[in-house]
Amino acid sequence: MAYDIKDAALAPQGRDRADWAERQMPVQRLLRERFARDLPLKGIRVAGCLHITSETANLARTLLAAGAEVALCASNPLSTQDEVAAYLAVDLGVPTFAIKGEDDASYYRHINAVLDWRPHILVDDGADATYTLITKRKDVLPEVIGGCEETTTGIIRLRNMERDGALGYPVIAVNDANTKHLFDNRYGTGQSTIDGILRATNILLAGKKFVVAGYGYCGRGVAMRAKGMGAIVIVAEVDPLRALEAAMDGYEVMPIAQAAREGDIFVTVTGDTSIIRREHFPLMKDGAILANSGHFDVEIDKPGLAALATARRHIRPMVEEFTMPDGRRLFLLGEGRLVNLAAAEGHPAAVMDMSFANQALSCLYLVEQRGQLEKRVYPVPAQVDQEIARLKLASMGISIDTLTPEQEHYIASWEEGT
Repeated sequence: MAYDIKDAALAPQGRDRADWAERQMPVQRLLRERFARDLPLKGIRVAGCLHITSETANLARTLLAAGAEVALCASNPLSTQDEVAAYLAVDLGVPTFAIKGEDDASYYRHINAVLDWRPHILVDDGADATYTLITKRKDVLPEVIGGCEETTTGIIRLRNMERDGALGYPVIAVNDANTKHLFDNRYGTGQSTIDGILRATNILLAGKKFVVAGYGYCGRGVAMRAKGMGAIVIVAEVDPLRALEAAMDGYEVMPIAQAAREGDIFVTVTGDTSIIRREHFPLMKDGAILANSGHFDVEIDKPGLAALATARRHIRPMVEEFTMPDGRRLFLLGEGRLVNLAAAEGHPAAVMDMSFANQALSCLYLVEQRGQLEKRVYPVPAQVDQEIARLKLASMGISIDTLTPEQEHYIASWEEGT
């Protein structure tokens, strides 16, 4: 297949969305200008298993400008913007396999379609494509130079693959770059998660008890934005240091079983499974809202919720009502999938600008280091992280100081003291 999308006629709308996002992505524009001169990825096939959004379309533009051939599939069944998929396939000529709401069979068929394309570099988000490649599509492995991973959940999976000797090629942990997780995870996830909840429900957050399960960078962002809108924030954590940080940031901290009795809104953002479980649903208030911003739809026990319910119905787009035996109603948003993409548009383009700059420059790094890297998970090179930060500051019209020769000498020495 050249592509598999919902409707090719949507391409003009997708182009408009991509153009709008580009206005907030100055680093991508700067990289595109640089790459167009040198074509550093000429002849390289880059496959992306990513959220097919307007921001991803701009990453594709950058990779194409660098001379790469690009193919894309969705990294989540509900995150595709169908008009953007059409623009990519029809206007840019990028083999694109993504339809919003696709079932699991279609999801993995689409992953295999981009693997059939035999990529040199695999840009992944959640590691489903990587897992499929190394377990079911080993025929593709000999041509793979390396990969890049976008999200926390994917990095966890990849490090476990490395530990077990299953990782088939070097992978750059794009998620762990400072210009990614400090901004994308915190400001992007924080804003877009609240956006998804509000679009789905149109509720007032002020005065509500808002439970955040997980206080990593994503959880910190969600808690910060909920607090800023007047919610009373409760944090549930298993890591004592993160729990202590949440307490000192001014939030209530308690086990999820206790929070289940108090919360009006629940957001899971841990990257783990079974955070809100079957035993927690009977404790919840009538009208409690359940949402997830972790990568996979396993953080909320959907089968347990369905088994308890005496009735269920879709009461609004992306809102499903579950009636409990005692008449209480619980509301699940976005099928328990990424609520910021299922019910909204995902991260703002301004933060994805930096995340996708990391992806583009990491692809270039893999090509430059071809044959030199072991089958391990590597950090984004520090110089790449610093360069992206400098470009972003320049695009914002912000200048900063540089060290004087005296300061450089002092910070590199050990002789001087009191």
